[in-house]
Amino acid sequence: MNLRSLYYAISPKSRFLVRKIYYFPADFWNSLNKKKNKYEPKKGDIFIGSGDFLSQGKHHLELLKEYSSLHPDHSVLDVGCGIGRAAVPLTQYLSTKGKYEGFDVVKKGIDWCQKNISKDFSNFNFQHISLNNDLYNLTNQKAENFKFPYEDNSFDTVFLFSVFTHMQPKEIQNYLNEIYRVLKPDGKCLSTFFLYDDQNEDYISNENKGFCFPYQKENYRLMNEKVPSANIAFKEELLFEMIQKSQLKLENKIYGTWSNRAVNDLFDYQDILILKKV
Repeated sequence: MNLRSLYYAISPKSRFLVRKIYYFPADFWNSLNKKKNKYEPKKGDIFIGSGDFLSQGKHHLELLKEYSSLHPDHSVLDVGCGIGRAAVPLTQYLSTKGKYEGFDVVKKGIDWCQKNISKDFSNFNFQHISLNNDLYNLTNQKAENFKFPYEDNSFDTVFLFSVFTHMQPKEIQNYLNEIYRVLKPDGKCLSTFFLYDDQNEDYISNENKGFCFPYQKENYRLMNEKVPSANIAFKEELLFEMIQKSQLKLENKIYGTWSNRAVNDLFDYQDILILKKV
């Protein structure tokens, strides 16, 4: 059993605790030397993956500007905002006419964002939504029935970084429908996925490969069968049918490096889809 499998074998609360303990020495050292940026959480509190928090956030902002036509005056929705990785650079990009809304299933992330971001930027609002996800949060409320707490036609831009990679098909279909509802006409959505087709399915399912999806379901594959939300890869054909059903239009598809299909020197790990409300 590898470290990733061991991590998935413990409860969501235990995963947060393990990370806190693992990064305690680094966080303690940074606190003594006052090296941490005001808008950077402690490493032990970051539950959204590895990598440098601030530099990744800046990269996400560049992706939004390049591919979703983000403008400083836009109203934006950050679905699965985590602990503010994309929100932090947006505080320096959105104008006072712009508006940011974010929600997440992990309360500790929302609490940090409200305390450290909303306090300084009144146009940034964060909400905790207690939805079931076996990676982060065990509760009865299902994402497949969840209605976003926003009015129709409210946002110029919606984005989801590493959110659909942890959701089941029915949940994704509901979210796509809700994204269509809350987007303004001509509004765009940037979202990331793990995508595969018949040509690369054998490659991404190979257990000898470090990052793989060995468990086959109906048009999607799981990394861990006991924790279905751990990481999920979707067959493109199924996902594109879901997008069409939501009435969103697929405007652009950019493959990431995870499945060895990236082109044009794109160094993003996950695949990126740009969707538009027409």
